[in-house]
Amino acid sequence: MSVAPSLTCIVVDDNEMNRLTLEHLIELTEGLVLVASLGDAMEALDFLRHHPPVDLLLLDIEMPHLSGLELARILPPPPPEIILVTSHRDFAVEAFALHAADYLVKPVEPARFQQAVRRAAARRAAPTLPAATAELPAPDDHDQHLFVKVNNKLVRLDFGDVLFIEALSTYSVLVTATQRHIVYATLKAVGERLPFEHFQRVHRSYIVNTQRIDSVEDHLLRLGPYEVPIGKSYQDAFYRSLRNL
Repeated sequence: MSVAPSLTCIVVDDNEMNRLTLEHLIELTEGLVLVASLGDAMEALDFLRHHPPVDLLLLDIEMPHLSGLELARILPPPPPEIILVTSHRDFAVEAFALHAADYLVKPVEPARFQQAVRRAAARRAAPTLPAATAELPAPDDHDQHLFVKVNNKLVRLDFGDVLFIEALSTYSVLVTATQRHIVYATLKAVGERLPFEHFQRVHRSYIVNTQRIDSVEDHLLRLGPYEVPIGKSYQDAFYRSLRNL
């Protein structure tokens, strides 16, 4: 897998075997350049303060002295994109609150690693705005909007702006070209309440706006700066639906 342009990265994990695994995945990823592999978050903080900025931080969460979440909150500017790597699924909401590019659960699979790096590269090329918290309204057959709660006020968001919806633990994330919004509902629940036929489930973790698909190649959908995989069990139904777009 190639990343263009090249991204510099740092690995931070107190487990040597986990670091070696990530280093190997980096070696297999053309365009991803390892700058340092460190076993302590305090050491990483010192490194980042005294060296040129890097593009990407592959960061373990549970470490002694200073956790990965704590490190992410005090990174010196300009902050890198962050991919959190952990043995537990319980930190997904915290990862989203930190605007992490992705959240990987150990053991990290190569394909999932590459997807995360592509996402980080896309965000680096087209930075997003801070995330907001969204509330999904009752369906309205005559309008394509929902209201997003931002700083204690409701802001109108057109469904036409939503590229895809992604599962995040027991929550869902609405992703537009410029912003991400948490919805306090599972992806299944969101999908059941969507009143628009052009939103289609293509993966156990994704619903896409088929009107915003730019291209399809190798079972990957390109929507703006993002790539979304088509799950094997969803492929037949999706490709049949393309004839009707």
